[in-house]
Amino acid sequence: MDENILGDIANASTDEFYTPIPDGYKPGKTKYVFVTGSVISGIGKGIFTSCLAKLLKDRGLKIAPMKIEAYMNVDAGTLNPYRHGEVFVLDDGTETDMDLGSYERFLEQNLDKNSFVTSGRIYSSIIEKERKGLYLGRDVQFIPHVTGETKKIFRDLAVGSKADVVIIEVGGTVGDYENLFALESARELMYEEGVGNACFVNLTYILEPHSLGEHKSKAAQLGIKRLLELGIQPDIVVCRSETPIPEKIKEKISMNVNVPVKQVIGLHDTDDIYTLPLFLRELGVDEQVLNVLGLAKKFPVNGNKKLKAWTEEVSTKPTSKEITVGIAGKYTGLRDSYISIIKSLEHCQNPVGAKINFRWIETTDVEKGKITALKALDGIDGLIVPGGFGSRGTEGKISCIKHARENNIPFLGLCFGFQMAVIEYARNMCNLENANTTEIDPKTNYPVICILPEQEEVDGLGGTMRLGGYDVFIKKNSIAHKLYGSEKVRERFRHRFNVNTNYIDQLEEKGLVFSGNAGKKRIMQILELPGHKFFFGTQFHPEFTSRPTKPNPAYLGFVKACAE
Repeated sequence: MDENILGDIANASTDEFYTPIPDGYKPGKTKYVFVTGSVISGIGKGIFTSCLAKLLKDRGLKIAPMKIEAYMNVDAGTLNPYRHGEVFVLDDGTETDMDLGSYERFLEQNLDKNSFVTSGRIYSSIIEKERKGLYLGRDVQFIPHVTGETKKIFRDLAVGSKADVVIIEVGGTVGDYENLFALESARELMYEEGVGNACFVNLTYILEPHSLGEHKSKAAQLGIKRLLELGIQPDIVVCRSETPIPEKIKEKISMNVNVPVKQVIGLHDTDDIYTLPLFLRELGVDEQVLNVLGLAKKFPVNGNKKLKAWTEEVSTKPTSKEITVGIAGKYTGLRDSYISIIKSLEHCQNPVGAKINFRWIETTDVEKGKITALKALDGIDGLIVPGGFGSRGTEGKISCIKHARENNIPFLGLCFGFQMAVIEYARNMCNLENANTTEIDPKTNYPVICILPEQEEVDGLGGTMRLGGYDVFIKKNSIAHKLYGSEKVRERFRHRFNVNTNYIDQLEEKGLVFSGNAGKKRIMQILELPGHKFFFGTQFHPEFTSRPTKPNPAYLGFVKACAE
């Protein structure tokens, strides 16, 4: 890297190469891998990025992943799940894209705010600096200021993580106007860092029209050429497809986009994503990436024993036993809204020895009387009521919970589902007619769920909830203590309302047990119902800490009860 082109904010008024460099940054110490997507969105960049990170970590490299998103939201916290899938919460409270959940699950390590950035966050920072006069009178422009600040974020992660390789997944699709800032920043960083310090991997999609009965690569060629037009030559092309692609497709891609055939990789659909790292290893993907970065000899494979053992442990085992779990929510039209819940349940399949099938229960339909709770829950082995916000579908959730409680169906309530369970119990066991949460009915006579005291003066929505990891203190001799095997655990929260302390004693007098709390603050964090097959609720989101090799105890206990 040419040190002379790396300016700092101090000389931004004269330096056209405005590129602020973090303190302690050493050029070439950290390598960069950029993962982009072309043709269509939703082709699995997040899973591929997770798998590649897993492979490089398996070889002994220290890896720091990042997702850079094009939307103007400062974070993912205010996004409707139908727009972008679930909001995944990191331990430090950052509300992120669901791909961060994939990174954490595959790498089995916690990430922080430095692994997620949006254009909104970058532009907010730039405007704040401009208002303070920190650009020294310069006209603030896309180039060099937006790209300069973006490159600094990439390098901040390199310095803070001390990683050997930073893997950056660029959200959206090549050709989108909104992610041009990220792609241009990546191009500039490649130029500044020099040959061998950055690798570009493009995931493209190979069409297979049923009317033709063969694969077609023209859309992929044109998509990658859009990347070439931006000054980025991909080093590796990964061809996603429904079925394995023939060699001639790889050859066409190679000839048209200047990528050697051996670096054009076919990656077709699979039923089990946890087999992908080993499959990609066998295709030589990580070897090709490290060849580009000049690290292949320094970090050899040294056999696949560890990776094969991991794959064997987490891949779905064949079994004749099946259970059906009902998920009762209001975003059931998009499975990605509950992706961490799905993955957490899958983590439990091997330990329990049962395949899990899902039944999606739209609680708005139950609420409107289109289907009864009895009919909706008929034949299920367990019920999950997940998190959510707002009034739509809440009465449907309460009806489903009541049916599960009265009919001894295993139940797991998550965050809002935990609160709905409290409301159901208050109404039907404590005779608090029409008890509710003040989020839904501010004038309810029995506000068994109310806003947290520290949230009362909060005006905005983004990043203002009780977010991130907190300690949960667990009662001895409780179901929670049996599940977790500890009197203190750390779980992740995302809520603004909690159990009203004025009703805790009354609820417990009628048999409900609050077996987990926040310690010094009287915030109830786990509920359970002794004598029931499994009736368990958490104010936190246990799905955010579940891992393929270590299922979260709340989910494992629930699935075991379903299987019994």
